[in-house]
Amino acid sequence: MSKIVPADLKHITEAAKALQRGELVSFPTETVYGLGGDATNDRAVAAIYEAKGRPSFNPLIVHVGSLSAAAEYGDLSPAAVTLARKFWPGPLTLVVPRRPKCRLSLLVSAGMDSVALRVPAHPTAQALLMLSERPLAGPSANPSGRISPTTASHVDEGLGDKVAMILDGGPCSIGVESTVISLLDETPTLLRPGGITVEEMAAVLGRTIEVAPQVGDIEAGLHGPGRLLSHYAPDRPVRLNAASVAPGEALLAFGPNPPQAKIMLNLSATGDLKEAAANLFAMLRELDRPDVTGIAVMPVPAEGLGIAINDRLTRAAAPR
Repeated sequence: MSKIVPADLKHITEAAKALQRGELVSFPTETVYGLGGDATNDRAVAAIYEAKGRPSFNPLIVHVGSLSAAAEYGDLSPAAVTLARKFWPGPLTLVVPRRPKCRLSLLVSAGMDSVALRVPAHPTAQALLMLSERPLAGPSANPSGRISPTTASHVDEGLGDKVAMILDGGPCSIGVESTVISLLDETPTLLRPGGITVEEMAAVLGRTIEVAPQVGDIEAGLHGPGRLLSHYAPDRPVRLNAASVAPGEALLAFGPNPPQAKIMLNLSATGDLKEAAANLFAMLRELDRPDVTGIAVMPVPAEGLGIAINDRLTRAAAPR
């Protein structure tokens, strides 16, 4: 039986009570759907890891309702405050030093002395934070390493039996996860591209932002979420920068005049990167069919949101 319910006040209130009892609830954000649990409850956070099959060394993003709430859990530097005031609520996650005696479960930090914090802009997420009176650990609501969910039905397909309910707020407007930036050192470092670009953040800070190399294993140290090399992976192999389509392949196209393909979806026929980002995970999921041998993906410009799109596609195509 489906757990999907409308994201109205009645059901958001019920979801808040479920979270207070230590249960898991999926909720929409502007980026992707989150798998929410009380971030102060060890059992609830452990249940998130279990539900996702998530490696225990991959930290979780903690969603809070405001900048002042974030300051209760993390040590916010002037740079962190500057970014938060500009981009919160919104698709930006700040990795900052964890306050030593804050009430967050140690599991959300995966044993590290840092914490990833975000204030989501989606009204359902904001209402859930307010009514639950809890910070919410909220990774994407999909089995670990699989395609991220941008609709309630995606959550139901992957984790429907793991949650108390799925609040249906419609399709996510951005469609790729939040940008993750580390402020643990003197130089801000991009850990994961997303809805806020490096250029936008650099302009606000008035300084250069380093870009961290991709991390493939625990030895390299995962201070931010979503940094495993094989991630967002369909069952079918993904072939990048395709100029043509091999027999049996489906095509994930971008822009006008794509090559001919029997099975094809276009991220954006007009070449709009925002539209492409919003469509990315849903279209990958739709093309991941038993009657195709693989998914050929046309090139996407590595600029603006295209950087985040290419990051997700590279992870989807990584060996596994």
